[in-house]
Order: sequence, then structure tokens, then C-alpha cells
Amino acid sequence: MDFEKFIAKRYLISRHKLNFITIISFLSIAGITIGVAALIVVLSVFNGFGSLVTSYLMSLDPHLRIVFKVESNEKMYEKIEKELQSISDIKSYSPYVSGKVLALSRGKTEIINLRAIDLNKLNQLYDFDKLVYSGKYTHSNQMSDGIFIGIRLADKLEAITGDTITIVSPTNIENVLLQSSVPVSRRLVVKGIFNSQNNEYDESLAITDLSIGQKLLGYKNSFEGYEIKLSDRNKSEKVKEELSSRLDKTQLEINSWYDFHKELYSVMQIERWVAYILLSLIIAVSSFNILGSLSMSVLEKKRDIGIMKSFGVTENSILKIFLNEGILIGIFGTLFGALLGYFICWLQLNYNIYPLDPTLYKIDSLPLELRISDFFIVTFASMFLTFLAALFPAGRAAKVDALQAIKWE
Repeated sequence: MDFEKFIAKRYLISRHKLNFITIISFLSIAGITIGVAALIVVLSVFNGFGSLVTSYLMSLDPHLRIVFKVESNEKMYEKIEKELQSISDIKSYSPYVSGKVLALSRGKTEIINLRAIDLNKLNQLYDFDKLVYSGKYTHSNQMSDGIFIGIRLADKLEAITGDTITIVSPTNIENVLLQSSVPVSRRLVVKGIFNSQNNEYDESLAITDLSIGQKLLGYKNSFEGYEIKLSDRNKSEKVKEELSSRLDKTQLEINSWYDFHKELYSVMQIERWVAYILLSLIIAVSSFNILGSLSMSVLEKKRDIGIMKSFGVTENSILKIFLNEGILIGIFGTLFGALLGYFICWLQLNYNIYPLDPTLYKIDSLPLELRISDFFIVTFASMFLTFLAALFPAGRAAKVDALQAIKWE
């Protein structure tokens, strides 16, 4: 053990009596412990809610979506699909069309959002098997007249699996109003009811096969764009940039899952950082205690400092002694705080010490998600504030005049 660290440890731990300086040091450790534990728990709660909200929002959202700005054609499709196949991070993709239609069932009428994709890839794009509440997902060759609807929409239409609903399209509505033609409509069988936990989709979304959607929405043989699923959603920005560099951005627009709900995700991120900054103030207040404790310790140890300097101990070594003493307080506080924080998280994850009402929140317990990155962020903040607090009194100790200290202390 270094000479400086040994003396710092003796000053901090091996005190002959309990005095005011010792009490302040223990209060500093306790304050840092509480601050670090609070940060870890609160950040874990934010992570848990953030991941939960993201999973709900992304249940029927692709990782990337390509939307055509101009009228598409076969040549564009070939070029885009060639690029999509060449990127290894892309797991699956499908052309799609979407639009608002009218749904009729048992005398009930609802305006809904119709999304049509290649149903052979429905499970690959959305993990649809996990969302099906009633019925069963089948391939498109068995879905020539089929449709999937959200659980809340099914309740509004009073429809169950196997029922037939009528979809009326707004296509050619001008001629319909002039009574020169009949509206485009199609009777479809409810093959399944999904529960995505996303109220917007569960209340108004219906999914059918691409060929059905093209006829209903007037796309004929063209598409609105492509929906893409990646092997890792965290690579969406990277793949988005790669596609943007390869494709003509004047003809199409590429959006990631983050872009679909950008405002909400941004607010969640801001809330997380605000909580981090505010809770860091607990550690900052404890750091002021460290400053006071070390300042009084310097006054108490003036005679020791003078003797050490008379033995040839340099100012740099004196600086390190008191700096190490402050850092030791930070290490103990951070370590105890991390252990306490993770223990609280462990209790919640295993024993649900803070339950929630599932009828209000869709979950029965407070969600937590532990991330190793949070440990490093909290540790850095704690040790950095501790270092700053210890620097000033350690600098004063290094400047103590040895002759005056021995003469008057």
C-alpha cells in the first residue's frame, strides 16, 4: 500500500475517539449512499417504464418504414428490394398500403385504419403470434378473404373470430356521391383478434392481405412503401443512414421507429436526465459535507502535517493523503449506495414490494430494468463530485507551513 493511502486510511477509519469530524465523515458516506441508491432505483424505474412504453408502441410498428413521395413503379421496387436484400441487418421486409376505411358489422359503423401487407411475413415483421388474443394467424393463401382486428375495435363492432365484417373504401367517393357508381367494398372474415396493449391500434387498426388492401384503397399493383424489421432495433439509425445514402431521397422518405413517436421518446429522455440531475444534488450536498469534514481535519492535523514535512514528505504527498481520504469516503458511499440500490431493485423484481393496479396500468408491479451503463454513469457522477469536494481542503493541507505548524500546534 502506498504511504499516502495508508495515512489517509488511518485518518479516516482508525480514530481514537468519536469526534465531530468523524460524525460529519459518516454523514457524508450516508448521504452519498442514499444519493447513489436513489439514482440507481429511479433510473431503473425510468428504464422499465421506457422499455414498457416502447414495447407497446412498437408492437405493430416496423423498425424502419420507407414511404414513397412520388408515384412508384416496378423499376423502383426492384432497386429498393435489391438494396434491402444486400443489408445483413435487415431481417424481413414487406410492401404495404394503408388508409382509412369504413367498417360495418351488426349495425355498428366505425372509421378504422386499414393496413395491408404480405401476410406471409406478418409474424416476421411484428411477432404477431404473441399478439393474437383470439383466433389463429395463417398464411396469406388461406387469407384471401380474411382480416385481423384489434380487441377494442372488435368490442365496438361486436365482432368475434369467424364473423364477417364489411369494409367500405373512400376510393372513387366523388362518383359515389354523384350516384354514378357504387362504393368499393369487400366482405372479410375476422380470422383473428389481436391485443397489442397499444390503445390506438387496438381501437382502430385492422390488418389484411396486401392484394385486398390494394383493391380496396385503389393502389392497383402499386405500393405505399415498405415496412422493415431489423435483427436489432438499436441499429435502426445506422441502417436508415445506409439506405438513405443508397436510395434517391427525392423519391422516398425513410423513418425509424424513433421517428414515429419522436416527441414522446424525447420527453421520456428529458425526464430521465432531469431526474438524474436533480438526484445528483443529493450527492452534491453530501460532497459539501466532505469539504467541511476535510477542512476541519486539515486544521486538526496541522501538527501532523508539519511533522511529516519536517521528515521530508513533499507537498504533493500531503495533497494525495487528504485527497485519498475524500476519495475513500466517496468509494465507501458509492459502494454502499450501489449495493442498497440494487438490493431494492431485487426486492421489487422478486417480491413486488410496490404493486400497481393492472386495470389502470396494464401491469401489476412497478417495472424495473437494470442497465450496467447506469452503474457507470452514477459511479462517475459520485466520484467526480467527491473528487472536486476533496480537492480544495487537500490543496490547503499541502500549503501548510511546517515550521509554524510545529511551533504553534
